Amino acid sequence: MPAKTTTPPPVPESAVPVPESAVPVPESAVPAEAVAPLIRGVRVLRELTEAGGTLSLSGLERATGLARSTVDRITSTLARMGYVRLDGRDAVATPRLMELGNAYLAALRLPALLSSRADALADELDESVSLAVADRDGIRFIHQATRRRAMSLSFRIGDLLPAERTAPGPLFASEWTDDDWRTWRERRAADPENRGFPAVPPRELPPPKGEFEARAAHAGRNGWALDDQLIEPGLVAVSVPVRDPRTGRIACVANVVSHTSRHTAADLRDTLLPRLRATVAEMERELAEAPEPDPGPPPSGSAAWIGASKHELGREFIESLARGLTVLTAFGEGRAALTLTDVARATGLARATARRALITYEHLGLVRGQPESRTFVLTPRVLSLGFPPLSRTTLPRIAAPHLADLSARVGESTALAILVPSGPGPDSSPEIQYTARAVSPRIMGVDIRVGTRLPAAATSLGRVLLAENQSYALLDEDWEDGLRTIAVPLHDRTGRVVAAVNVALHAAGRTAEECVEQLLPELRLTAARIEGELRAAGHFTRIPLL
Repeated sequence: MPAKTTTPPPVPESAVPVPESAVPVPESAVPAEAVAPLIRGVRVLRELTEAGGTLSLSGLERATGLARSTVDRITSTLARMGYVRLDGRDAVATPRLMELGNAYLAALRLPALLSSRADALADELDESVSLAVADRDGIRFIHQATRRRAMSLSFRIGDLLPAERTAPGPLFASEWTDDDWRTWRERRAADPENRGFPAVPPRELPPPKGEFEARAAHAGRNGWALDDQLIEPGLVAVSVPVRDPRTGRIACVANVVSHTSRHTAADLRDTLLPRLRATVAEMERELAEAPEPDPGPPPSGSAAWIGASKHELGREFIESLARGLTVLTAFGEGRAALTLTDVARATGLARATARRALITYEHLGLVRGQPESRTFVLTPRVLSLGFPPLSRTTLPRIAAPHLADLSARVGESTALAILVPSGPGPDSSPEIQYTARAVSPRIMGVDIRVGTRLPAAATSLGRVLLAENQSYALLDEDWEDGLRTIAVPLHDRTGRVVAAVNVALHAAGRTAEECVEQLLPELRLTAARIEGELRAAGHFTRIPLL
């Protein structure tokens, strides 16, 4: 049965601030069994996320209030896990960090089941369509189908928005209890300008008293809600709830976003709402007919890897932080609700270690315990750990640091290219386009700029892309005298070849045989690293190839 909802009580004279992460929690409020290094590690990841995915180590020190030595050890541990890259004095979030958010989205199942319907509606309406879930008194987007225009309207997956400034918010609020309304009022009183929500501009003027309560009541009666430029001028949206067929409660909200140059809010309601409702009905049928998921094998071997990393790195590797983060990846499709025993078995951790990590995550709002079933589930707040800035990444951005690393290892120029349509005409042939590169420090090196197009058949990159089952291609002065190149393919998470990586050098540097013996293993290692990050980033987001 849906939870009892009530008429919102009057706004109290005073309120207690309830921020997401900006204000430290008093030590007395931290459970005795919580893992302090895990709390600090989560704080670093949240600050890194709010900074857009890149922040200097000294900036992390200032933002978190932690000692520099602690920041150094945390980032060293995260780098070992592949979640950040240490680039000079900066810590940079890597796409592999998205594995944490992927665990939540896979367990939720809604993006996998409903995203194709949202994408089709976006194509039909030629407007951006998103799916959102509730996160306490805010909302988070879990899927985006965007339009490519000069005036682009979309939110990043995982961004937290205040409920009162969105179209989905009143729909979720229509199911709030007295305690939920009290929490919302306390937060609004403590942060009237919404500065605790970096994804939206600060509010300049306070909303009319009772305005959001009235919108929530209207949404509950009518089953839809509007956002008429509440987030920022020009942005309008209309939302309809997608209900869980088992409980009748809102599972997520489908949201159509436009600009006032195309639609007014009233126009959205009158012209697009009927089609949105029809799509939501299809989504609800999809949920009702979805078979039970096959959980598949859980992650394994992490405990042994953590022990080996601690042995190798010593004090610079925080074992309790690494153990705690692996607990989040124990969840996934078919593993939405796990018992303590399930978590311990999936991670290889002792029950006591897994229990302390879960207690810590409950305290941080990343995990919710379900006493009736003695299970734990992830909350949308897991998406606050790196997902929003990384959800906008591209293949060239993913590949660039790996190309630079490869170039430094082998001392030669490296590049990434994709296959592109050729020009019109019967004599046209497929071409490749260079999308990323790293230049060797040699006086005589290969200099082909990003954006350059070449006939695919004349390059090692193109030959790999044209013959998708070919493991590598070597060109020995075929295209230009003195130029020798070797390339390998890059696969996305479905196994499809989407790009290729090469090393290019002067023929005097290495023989063809030496290229195969010395460069090919390094190329394959680089390709595997790029593919690993591409799989993590592309699980629930579309990764542009350009």
